[in-house]
Amino acid sequence: MGSEEVGTYQVDTPLPKEMGSITAARRIARQALAEFGYRGHHEDVLLVVSELVTNALVHGDGPPSLRMRGDASRVRIEVGDDGERLPEPREPGPANGWGLHVVGLLSTGWGISPRDGGKVVWCELEPRLAPIRGSRSEN
Repeated sequence: MGSEEVGTYQVDTPLPKEMGSITAARRIARQALAEFGYRGHHEDVLLVVSELVTNALVHGDGPPSLRMRGDASRVRIEVGDDGERLPEPREPGPANGWGLHVVGLLSTGWGISPRDGGKVVWCELEPRLAPIRGSRSEN
């Protein structure tokens, strides 16, 4: 699908329980965002994907799964694992990491949903509007 044809997209993929899954998830997300013309900052989405997959690998159980849904104006990311222990936001920093803090800053909303035998951590992102330089509101 070329950039002139923009529609909804969906990605559902299991990932291996190995740290290389972070790179694979970013590659999958990058391809989906480009293919379907997401107008937001792709790097924000890729960072969120990295954080959620990392958390699933480090703190979850079993292999993670990546699900993405969206279109040019929004994207929903879901990363599931087999662990029943829910993530706990911690004070961000070098000792605890930045994970959910980054997810919260970049997304319009996030949460945790239980599923049979595990959980899904999800978030949604939308393009952020930047101010136009020289507009009256800046003067």
